[in-house]
Amino acid sequence: MACKGKISCMWGMFLLMVLVCEARVPVTSGFIQTRDSHFVLNGSPFLFNGFNSYWMMYIAAEPSEQRYKVSNVFRAASASGLNVCRTWAFSDGGYQALQTSPGVYDEHVFQALDFVISEAGKYGVRLILALSNNYQDFGGRAQYVKWARSAGIPINSDDEFYTNAVVKVYYKNHVKKVLTRINTVTGIAYKDDTTIMAWELMNEPRCQVDSSGKTINGWVQEMASHVKSIDNKHLLGIGMEGFYGDSIQDRKQYNPGGYQVGTDFISNHLIKEIDFATIHAYPDAWLPGQNDYAQATFMQRWLTSHWTDSRTVLKKPLIFAEFGKSNKDSGYSISARDSFLNTVYTNIYNLARNGGTIGGGLVWQIMAEGMESYNDGYEIVLSQNASTTSVIAQQSSKMKALEHSLK
Repeated sequence: MACKGKISCMWGMFLLMVLVCEARVPVTSGFIQTRDSHFVLNGSPFLFNGFNSYWMMYIAAEPSEQRYKVSNVFRAASASGLNVCRTWAFSDGGYQALQTSPGVYDEHVFQALDFVISEAGKYGVRLILALSNNYQDFGGRAQYVKWARSAGIPINSDDEFYTNAVVKVYYKNHVKKVLTRINTVTGIAYKDDTTIMAWELMNEPRCQVDSSGKTINGWVQEMASHVKSIDNKHLLGIGMEGFYGDSIQDRKQYNPGGYQVGTDFISNHLIKEIDFATIHAYPDAWLPGQNDYAQATFMQRWLTSHWTDSRTVLKKPLIFAEFGKSNKDSGYSISARDSFLNTVYTNIYNLARNGGTIGGGLVWQIMAEGMESYNDGYEIVLSQNASTTSVIAQQSSKMKALEHSLK
C-alpha cells in the first residue's frame, strides 16, 4: 500500500519497527529458577502443565520435510495451555544420529534441534532437554559402551557407563557440545537460552549391578558438577523415575512390585547441584493385572509420598515428569484414559494448592497427525482427541489461575 504523505509514511515505518522489535523479544524471557522449594520466574511463582514429545529433533531432521509436525504440536499444545515440553537432546549412533561417533556430530541433525528450540520459544513453551538415555532407543548408554569397546576398552556390562573413565569423558564431551551450541536459527547459545527450562542428565537412569543407588549417586555428583561448571543459569534434574533405595528403608514400601533399579530417590536428589526432583508413573505397566482402582490408589500414594519427601527432606521442587495410560491395556477406553488423567491432574493441582513443592506434570505423550509408526500406546493427538484435549486444557487453566493467585 502506497504512503499518502510523509507523516503517515513515517508513522507506518515506526509501527513496523515496533512490530519487528516485539517479534524479536522471546516469549519465554527470563530463566526459570528455584526459591524456597518452588519454581519461580522473574521472582514470581511458576506453575505449569506440560507434555512429553521425545521425537521432535528426530522428526525435524527427516529428509522428507516433516518439521511442520513439530510446529503443529507446539501450536496445538500452546492453544491448550501447555507450556513445558520434555524432549531429547541426544541421538547416539545409528540412523539419523546427532552424535555419530564420540565427539562427531551431524550438523543437519543439530540444526533440527536448533529448530525445535526456536519453535518452542515462538509458541511460549519451555523445554526440558534430556542429554542421554538409559535404554538403547536412540543409542543411550549402551552406545557409549559400544564405542568404548570398539576403541579397545575392556568393559563387562552397560552398567560400567557410570564408572568407566573413558565412557565418562565421552558423556562429558557430549554435554559440553550441546550446552555450548550456538543455535543457527536464533543465534543464542543453548546455555544462554531462556526457552530451555532445564537439563536432565539422563532419561530414567538405572544400574542393575548396584541396587543401593551408590553407583548412580557418584555418577550424578560428577556429571552434575560438570554441567554446572559450563552452565549455571539453567536448572538441572537427573531424569529419575522415583524408585526409593537404601537411604530411607521404610520408603521402599512405595516402590511398585518390589522395584529397585539402582536408584535412590532421596540420596540422588540431595546432591546440591541437582535443582529439582522428578518422578514417573505407569501403573498399568508396573502393576499389570490390577484393576483401575488399584492402579489409581498406587498412583496417588506414589505422588503423595514423593511430594512429602520433596517438601520435608529434599526441600526442592518436584515435577511429575511422565505419566499416561496405554490404549493397549485390556479394557482400555478413551473415557478410562480421561478419568486417569483427571485423577492425576486433580492430585497435582491439590498438592500445588496446598502449598506443596510440585510445579506441574508432563503427560506422556503428545504427537502430531500422521505419526502412527511412532505410536507406543500412550500417544495423544490433540486435534483428534477432543475429550482428552479438554481434560488437558482444563488442567492448564487451573494451574495458571493458581499461579496468578500466588503472586
